[in-house]
Amino acid sequence: MQEFEPENVHKHVARSLSPTSLRNQVDPLALPYRQVTENANMEEYTMETITGEIMKPVRSTSTGRIKDWKLVTFSIEDPENPKNWSKAFKWYCTMIVAFTCFTVTFSSSVITADIEGPMETFGVSREVSFLVVTVFVIGFGVGPMVFAPLSEMVGRRVVYTATLLLALIFIIPCAVAPNIGTLIVCRAIDGIAFSAPMTLVGGTLSDLWKNEERGVPMAAFSASPFLGPAIGPLTGGFLADATNWRWLYWLQLILAFVAWVLITFTVPETYAPTLLKRRAVRLRKVEKDPQHVTETELDSRSTGEKLRVFLIRPFQLLFLEPIVLFISVYMSVLYGLLYMFFIAYPVVYQSGKGWNAGSTGLMFIPLAIGVVSSAACAPFVNKHYLSLYAKYGGKPPAEARLIPMMFSCWFIPIGLFIFAWTSYPTVHWIGPTIGGWPVGFGFIFLYNSANNYLVDTYQDQAASALAAKTFLRSIWGASTVLFTEQMYSRLGYQWASSLVAFIALACCAIPFVFYFKGESIRRYSRYAFSDDEEKTEKI
Repeated sequence: MQEFEPENVHKHVARSLSPTSLRNQVDPLALPYRQVTENANMEEYTMETITGEIMKPVRSTSTGRIKDWKLVTFSIEDPENPKNWSKAFKWYCTMIVAFTCFTVTFSSSVITADIEGPMETFGVSREVSFLVVTVFVIGFGVGPMVFAPLSEMVGRRVVYTATLLLALIFIIPCAVAPNIGTLIVCRAIDGIAFSAPMTLVGGTLSDLWKNEERGVPMAAFSASPFLGPAIGPLTGGFLADATNWRWLYWLQLILAFVAWVLITFTVPETYAPTLLKRRAVRLRKVEKDPQHVTETELDSRSTGEKLRVFLIRPFQLLFLEPIVLFISVYMSVLYGLLYMFFIAYPVVYQSGKGWNAGSTGLMFIPLAIGVVSSAACAPFVNKHYLSLYAKYGGKPPAEARLIPMMFSCWFIPIGLFIFAWTSYPTVHWIGPTIGGWPVGFGFIFLYNSANNYLVDTYQDQAASALAAKTFLRSIWGASTVLFTEQMYSRLGYQWASSLVAFIALACCAIPFVFYFKGESIRRYSRYAFSDDEEKTEKI
């Protein structure tokens, strides 16, 4: 197989992009960066050409001779390019993947409404019963390490369809489990399988929408992963009161089946590299011309070498890059807080006030309203960033992404302190539930800012940086459910919540430190992107 020359020249193109301008105009999550060598030029996947191809001279490692390859591209206004699909159909695909992510997060939280059910059925301790939540969330951290690179090899649709089907199958033994071991093992498999949609959805939106169009669709999607955990205990509480814990799994089965049918039969492949690779295969067959290829097909690295990059790089970034480490720690605190709420609300309302599971579930409504409220603000945040984009000539510093985080980080400790000091059994029920609104309002601002900052900071390594964040976040979120009850029992309702509030308050320093020092850290980083032309004066 041939290897690339750094001086590769592209000919016969409708327009050209320098590597720097390319970075500023495309979303790295939509491109197969981990599938190609460092010298690869990604124009093939990010532009439409008149001829539908780019000539690429490559020197052969065996003969030393240069040979022209025809890199397949989309043609101008190509109907097969997902970005050229009708706006109505793109919105349909967006809402389907959003519904799928809602189903996944709903499944993670709905069973917390009746933890006592498996305890009584199988005669196990409360801690063992909580393991069905823990192993599911751990799967969220493990799965992306496999599914992210796999989607770059075979496309998004195959991964969506196969993993949702696997999850669907293993929900059934959960619902009919004869013992706690079966329940725990099948929940672990479900967690791993269900992690795929959460991993791929960002790339799917990048596939469908142009940069200038993506603000509103991203805002519409952003609420779904957070509405699921908020709606799960609400729905599960009433269902568990009316039936039993097994119906919580039958409900998951129904939702997952609907999501699988919609994804499998109504949403086509959206990943440009996969679509172009299929076109290259077709052209080689129809035109009898073996020169039609894609960049990934010219990659001379072995599968083992690629896998090494996929599996090791996230941990290299996590432990060697302070930006990845501290942003991941912050997101882990927030993710753990979300799962702590699933335990804290029943402690405050069921143990403290004597409520049933259904009524307790209603107290999550302000949290959901906060999530929706912040999602509604997302277009304004995007508009502000676009103004900075124009102000800095298309090269705003990555730290500009931290401005929404610097504003919204305070909402989390405010909500937690309200929840903490109104959680006395004698205080009106509305007190703690009001604390859920600022927490929900802060979540989306913080998560979107963190993701955007990591993407802008690590560019080609963005997928690995996000995988590192997801891994740490999921491990911590899974752990919190195992000690939350003991923490509230030993510290008391007020100081247990206050402890988390103080931790969240300390984390507020993270965006401010990186806003002022992030540019210097990036310049000395081995993996972070730092452009000498980037305008770094503060906004």
